Amino acid sequence: MQQRTLGNRTVGAIGLGGMPMSIEDRPEETRSVSAVHAALDAGVTLVDTADAYHLHAGEVGHNEELIASALRSYGGNTDDVLVATKGGHLRPGDGSWTHDGRPEYLKRAAKASALRLGVEAIGLYQFHRPDTEVPYADSIGALRDLLDEGVIAQAGISNATIAQIDEANEVLGGRLVSVQNQFSPAFRSSLDELRHCASLGIAFLPWSPLGGIRKAGEVGALHAPFQRVAEAHGVSPQQVALAWELSLAPVVIPIPGSSRPASIQDSARAVELELTADELAELSEPSSAG
Repeated sequence: MQQRTLGNRTVGAIGLGGMPMSIEDRPEETRSVSAVHAALDAGVTLVDTADAYHLHAGEVGHNEELIASALRSYGGNTDDVLVATKGGHLRPGDGSWTHDGRPEYLKRAAKASALRLGVEAIGLYQFHRPDTEVPYADSIGALRDLLDEGVIAQAGISNATIAQIDEANEVLGGRLVSVQNQFSPAFRSSLDELRHCASLGIAFLPWSPLGGIRKAGEVGALHAPFQRVAEAHGVSPQQVALAWELSLAPVVIPIPGSSRPASIQDSARAVELELTADELAELSEPSSAG
């Protein structure tokens, strides 16, 4: 697979998001494990998880443990796999999402995540979402301390504005390596953050990168430009969406969520899709977002 840089690591240009494996409507664990194995077979070496990817209150870290188990049971070498996790977003178990950006909490959460992942140092630890009750610099200060203590190897942030990207990088002493924001054909409001990351050489990880591209067989409108380009190349619209995102900047590493082997295998093939300049221009038009 085509490779891209994430801090001091090199990873496949398409990653795997683990969230669908552990929240509402999650499948049997065996299918999720098969999806992880299929991703690795396809050259995926970035797997994104979070301690909040769970359903019930008593199973914090469900997805972290699932990912760790899948890696252990994989028949091949996983030394080059970067597992990225997140802290600061919580699920009380009633379907809601809450926040805790207190430094003391984030430090405890990171150490608990490291134990669940079975690692001495987390490859990439990301502040999941800003907590309006806690100064942003204080939350990022926890990541700085975790870096200095060797609990985490690299630090990232998620759901951040340009101002927060710059503030985090300053607090971390220039050690911010990634920003994970929602970005997709239907959700482009983070385009400025993507471009800012590109100017700084910071990896930009689009979450929910297939938003607006319905799955095969589902009822609903499909963005016509992506459908037309997909038909012209004989590929899925999902591949077109990911190839378009990859074209926007060399720092972009989409992390499509999947719990099906076939889905992540299809997504991984997006790195092989070469779109023409005219196709990329059409897909980048604001009108193609809806």
